[in-house]
Amino acid sequence: MSLHRSAIAVVVIWAHTVSAPALAWQHWGGDAGGTRFSPLAQITPANVDNLVRAWEFHTGDSESRPPAAALRTKFEATPLLVEDSLVVCTPFNEVIALDPATGAQKWRYDPKVGNGQRPANRYACRGIAHWLDERAPADAACRSRLFMGTVDARLIALDARTGRPCADFGTDGAVRIDVGMDLLWPGEFQVTSAPVTGRGIVVVGSSIADNARVDAPAGTVRGFDARSGELRWSFDPLIHDGITAGHANVWAPMSVDEERGFVFLPTSSPSPDFFGGARPGDNRHSDSVVALRIETGALAWSFQTTHHDVWDYDLPAQPTLARLETGQGARDVVMQPTKQGYVFVLDRETGEPVWPVEEHAVPQGAVEGEVLSPTQPFPTHVPPLLAQRFAPEDIFRALPRAIDSSCDDQLAGLRNDGLYTPPTTQGTLLYPMTGGGVNWGGAAFDPVHQILYANVSRAVHIIRLIPRDEADRMTPPRGVDLGLQRGAPFAVTRVVAMSRLGLLCNRPPWGEMVAVDLKAGRILWRSTVGTTEDRAPLGLAFKWGTPLVNGVVVTAGGLVFTGAMDAYLRAFDAGTGGELWQGRLPAPGVANPMTYEWKGEQYVVIAAGGHSEAGTTLGDSVVAFRLARAGEAPSWRSRTIDRPGGRFTGGLLAAGGLLALLALGLLALAVPRWRTPRS
Repeated sequence: MSLHRSAIAVVVIWAHTVSAPALAWQHWGGDAGGTRFSPLAQITPANVDNLVRAWEFHTGDSESRPPAAALRTKFEATPLLVEDSLVVCTPFNEVIALDPATGAQKWRYDPKVGNGQRPANRYACRGIAHWLDERAPADAACRSRLFMGTVDARLIALDARTGRPCADFGTDGAVRIDVGMDLLWPGEFQVTSAPVTGRGIVVVGSSIADNARVDAPAGTVRGFDARSGELRWSFDPLIHDGITAGHANVWAPMSVDEERGFVFLPTSSPSPDFFGGARPGDNRHSDSVVALRIETGALAWSFQTTHHDVWDYDLPAQPTLARLETGQGARDVVMQPTKQGYVFVLDRETGEPVWPVEEHAVPQGAVEGEVLSPTQPFPTHVPPLLAQRFAPEDIFRALPRAIDSSCDDQLAGLRNDGLYTPPTTQGTLLYPMTGGGVNWGGAAFDPVHQILYANVSRAVHIIRLIPRDEADRMTPPRGVDLGLQRGAPFAVTRVVAMSRLGLLCNRPPWGEMVAVDLKAGRILWRSTVGTTEDRAPLGLAFKWGTPLVNGVVVTAGGLVFTGAMDAYLRAFDAGTGGELWQGRLPAPGVANPMTYEWKGEQYVVIAAGGHSEAGTTLGDSVVAFRLARAGEAPSWRSRTIDRPGGRFTGGLLAAGGLLALLALGLLALAVPRWRTPRS
């Protein structure tokens, strides 16, 4: 059965596995379980080249904010389709409702986030949550609610129909989150990912500055009454007996199983990331998939994916909930992608691995005062989504070594014993890097074909521990991230390994989409995502991929859509991985796309505002595409890829480009540098 021909079967099976409202895009991940799957099938591989830009909306962030704030944004939001409006949040937590057909603004709410927050993880809002109060009268104000966490630590409730604050929630529609301690600066604590709702509770996590201090804010997850805003429960993932640490926060998106009454948390690492001498042991329940009972916050189960994390290998992605055919019957599971490139598949009721997870010995020999875990968990059935060891032959040299040896020089002498090589004072090669593997964009799952789709990034981090006396008088070179780790005997520096040309030191592709047959435990295909067109001189489009922190959406029409760090929305054949179409964007779409149907037409939408941490072009656009109507020609901004007779073949722009790049070798400092974000 082909992917396209199975569209009707998809709708039938989907209708039996999710509630009716999930057929609309009413959750950040498409549905409460984050499958990022749409049963829409109007757009297919056969007609995707007829897509046109339907509309573009500018939020106004670029003009309304001072440059110091506007230049620290990441427009990572995924819109929701609720109450006949497409609703999106901006990096400054403004909530805007748009007409789904035209993109015209219907209403707007501004929470007045200050410009001086200096948020550790930039100004960002990945999304909002929707909740319907079925106990309220049909015409009651705030019966249909939107919830958003803010960069200045508030949880806000809005009427989804009007955008007005819900007066009965907290104080004038907002609850101030009590961090529990003084912050080093206002932006040390923020909320970036969407809250989740279930059984009358709204749950919110937090994003906290990495590597600032040992005694850092706790990573407490909070459950509030969705009607009143009253705090119903709080859960600190980290067990504090005998340790000094904070964090283990949930900065990534969460998932909800309404029927079981579970909320699933992807927890992060304890503080600080790269030295754990003050927090001996495995540090449970950090770096774990944690299932809580959403009404009480009580722990149901927990599964740890990294013991005593000193690599910043926290869980960055939304746990994906699905019914999976395992070969021994169908089971309700949680699928958790990781930065290392693993996919852990756990029983949803118990947290037990569906397929064996083995504890294997890992490199030892840490700095004085550190006690590493002797083993780490390794899944056995689903293969890693990317390589986990970096060898000398993996060094990428765009120019002959005699002209540019910068990568060889940087990587020489680093400790490199493979995955889980501990941080050292001599320098450690960390691969995958802390922003590698699967990031906050998570994965998408096709429930009919049982295929998981995910974007992965490939890059090398150089991690170096700096003794305290040296760190206190150190001024890091440009481009080097210094984490003071106050209270620890070592600070830390980390930098992405790049050549003088500003190109990553590891061989391309630097960003890939991967399709996995979970039942069979095998990779079906890999496809490079992104080119150098928006970074290289003369627009040279080398198909080397770009780092990918964002995720994908898969449709019953047989397509997978994704953005990248170049300015295109792309469509891939879900069955083969072939890149079929590109839609030009005003700025890179470093966000998860979504799709919806409105008045008989299917739209695909993405926030296209770039990513300041990655050094891309910035903007403030939301862009929608749909199929061309009768007499309407496809946009010149769109182009067909890799098919006979297509309007554009990806290699043409790069033809002869290597010679041009070699000629530009003497002008290496003029080439824009890749900056690979951590989130």
